[in-house]
Amino acid sequence: MTQSARHYLKLVATPITMILLLAIIVMGFWYGWKSLTAPFGPKAVPCVNTDVGKALTSKSVQLDVVNGGHTRGLAGDVAKALTGKGFTVTDTGNTDERVKQTVIVGVAKDSPEVKLVAAFFPRSTVRADATRVDHSVTVMVGENYRGFNTKAPTSLAVSGPVCLPSPSPTPTPSGSGSATPAS
Repeated sequence: MTQSARHYLKLVATPITMILLLAIIVMGFWYGWKSLTAPFGPKAVPCVNTDVGKALTSKSVQLDVVNGGHTRGLAGDVAKALTGKGFTVTDTGNTDERVKQTVIVGVAKDSPEVKLVAAFFPRSTVRADATRVDHSVTVMVGENYRGFNTKAPTSLAVSGPVCLPSPSPTPTPSGSGSATPAS
């Protein structure tokens, strides 16, 4: 290779190297920003249409109970009462949101799982949260907790399948063919 060819190679190689390094830095920044701004935690799995027969029972409903007040152990006490009525309580704890009275949070106010849970809490407020694609229910108990209605029904008449949280991280139809992923 002649000296003039080496000179031209150096003139061309330097800008190409700089462009490649700049591209690597930009891609690293983009990937880092995307990772930093991505939602934290697992993504919600959509609900599964489940054939519950003619009635949705408390045994088919999963919920969380959180304490939005200052009464120590209230969420645990309410969770025990709900479990005693057949509900599956998946988590208990505290919430930073302060509530005065009991608030039931579900995908829609008229969802069967929300109606069934709300019947156990007199004078509670029902809050719709359309982002709950898994149809999960949260009971938030607060300072003015009005008690637990032990005489509330543990089933609710329904017509057709009910969309309920998936029992597994990936919704799959059960072996009996009674559940199908929601569309």
